[in-house]
Amino acid sequence: MKPVPAALIAILSSASAFAGDPPKTVMTTPGKLLVDQDFAKPLPPFDGKSNGFASGFSGWRHNAVPRGGVWKSENGIFHARETPEVKHPATASYGFDFKNVVIECEVRMNDVPLEGRPARRVSVRTTDDKDYVCSVHLDPAGIRITKDDNDHGGPDKSVTLASSKSPVTLDAWHHIVFEILGEEMTATVDGQTLTGSHPLIGKDKHSIMFTIANEGDVRNFKVWEALPNAAWPERKATLPQATTPTQK
Repeated sequence: MKPVPAALIAILSSASAFAGDPPKTVMTTPGKLLVDQDFAKPLPPFDGKSNGFASGFSGWRHNAVPRGGVWKSENGIFHARETPEVKHPATASYGFDFKNVVIECEVRMNDVPLEGRPARRVSVRTTDDKDYVCSVHLDPAGIRITKDDNDHGGPDKSVTLASSKSPVTLDAWHHIVFEILGEEMTATVDGQTLTGSHPLIGKDKHSIMFTIANEGDVRNFKVWEALPNAAWPERKATLPQATTPTQK
């Protein structure tokens, strides 16, 4: 059987209409819809207590402490602004227990004065009770996917599994399909796919976290269960090989 052309993979990974249909995936097959958040109205304040790093709660946790930045949800947009005097990215977590999922959302980095740290970044991260597990990061210079090992007994804090230097435009919406199945992950951003694998990725996970610096937005956040896709080995063979892992 002939390899699937890269152009076809881009078509398969193109943005959905966000009408409730599962996204076009590369590595997995979307199953049951688990989370559907349209941010049409303000979210209730978080009043629970987390257990460990980012577990022990369900639903949204944000604005829990000053270092969490400022978040506002209304009119279909979850808006974040870093707290300038703290110089820490704004973080918001959606807590639920999962292992294999397809995460879909749109994100935007706003072109505003850099009042906090001198950086612009939007990250979609998964966590367990110890720390981050795996992530997709967007900044103006490009896209990268990482496995994170801050507190899992390993020496590396954040290791890049694959990256792309395609610029990410400010003040524009970017479509993300983040697939996790076992020890593999893919992130398709605006039709461009990165993939990587690591045993840590297969851990049980307890939340999805958005990290935004300096200011940005999230909309159309959905999560599906991830099921195997028989076409993945053939599609994977057409993707660029992962970069040499580097610590960041």
